[in-house]
Amino acid sequence: MKILTVFNNKGGVGKTTLTYHMAHALAEKGVRVLMIDLDPQCNLTVYALEEEVIEKIWLPEDDFIEDFKAARGEMSEKKFNKFSSQQRSVHFALKPIEDGTEELRELPPPLNITDNLDLVPGRLTLHTFESKVAERFSSVYSGDPLSIRTATAVRAMAESYADDYNYDIVVLDTSPSLGALNRNVLSQADAFIIPGNPDLFSVYGIRNIGAALGQWKKQYDSIFTLLSDAKRHKFSKQFVKFLGFTLYNARRLQGSKSTNEMGIATAHYNYAKKLPDVVFSAIPSDLMAGVDKARLKVSIGDEAVIYGHNTLPSMAQKYHLPMWLLPSSNDLEPDDARTIRGNKRIYEATQGAYAKFAADVIDRLKAV
Repeated sequence: MKILTVFNNKGGVGKTTLTYHMAHALAEKGVRVLMIDLDPQCNLTVYALEEEVIEKIWLPEDDFIEDFKAARGEMSEKKFNKFSSQQRSVHFALKPIEDGTEELRELPPPLNITDNLDLVPGRLTLHTFESKVAERFSSVYSGDPLSIRTATAVRAMAESYADDYNYDIVVLDTSPSLGALNRNVLSQADAFIIPGNPDLFSVYGIRNIGAALGQWKKQYDSIFTLLSDAKRHKFSKQFVKFLGFTLYNARRLQGSKSTNEMGIATAHYNYAKKLPDVVFSAIPSDLMAGVDKARLKVSIGDEAVIYGHNTLPSMAQKYHLPMWLLPSSNDLEPDDARTIRGNKRIYEATQGAYAKFAADVIDRLKAV
């Protein structure tokens, strides 16, 4: 099992769109995939699930998120076991660690999205868990058990789900911040991917990631030096590796309007050509995955998904389906059905692009 995250310090780069469609493409290749939504904004959960489904998960949890121990005390053992054996949010599973109480004996089951693809939904209250992550981190160095449990909780959760449900890849979705929760998530993932829009903001976002990773790696190494073998094993065996980047949401030009080999707008092209060098100057060399350097300098999937999708992702989110399945859906509203089926070829072509992207991700992960 490999733990993979898609990350950029710049919001609005299409990270959730990429994550959602990559996960579907991996699943279609027969890879067992679990998505865990660790973004307090819950964008991946909103993309994947209808609001009514989210409400049915969140509302019964409210008392537990307020005070897990007190809510647990209101239930008999049998009733609580039944409650926690139903689909719950990621915050429900992490809340006992946040409160410093006994951890769940078994994790709630994930939601099935499609064949080979499941989801542990996010929750807007996850920011309170992040506060505890930040508060307790300094005590990790002294070997405090609760602090270590808090720092390693996400990786432990991913490993536990993988053991129980035979996942090949666990995809962690995160916010664009460089805060305490993302430090722990990114540091202990096996690999990460950077999507970058062809603009100034992505350039600076990637530089921020590189600087943060350098600092986090020093903290990680210090922890390993100070902790005993018994406590060290809770952490991942090695620091996260950079799997590659993809240009994303570049404006495609058609026919005679295209003036460069990428076929994108000139302003986008100038930044697109900069991104590989920005990545290699920003990301510490010892964090690069064991992939040929020339390959790492090319967008994952050989530029398969670099172009913007216009309104296609908004339709995918509205109907909670990957773009390529929309034309065959029987649940489309009449106006949307006419537009989507009228552009059937464009929608369905995205499947091949993401399949190529997913195949490259699978191959690169072998080097981690």
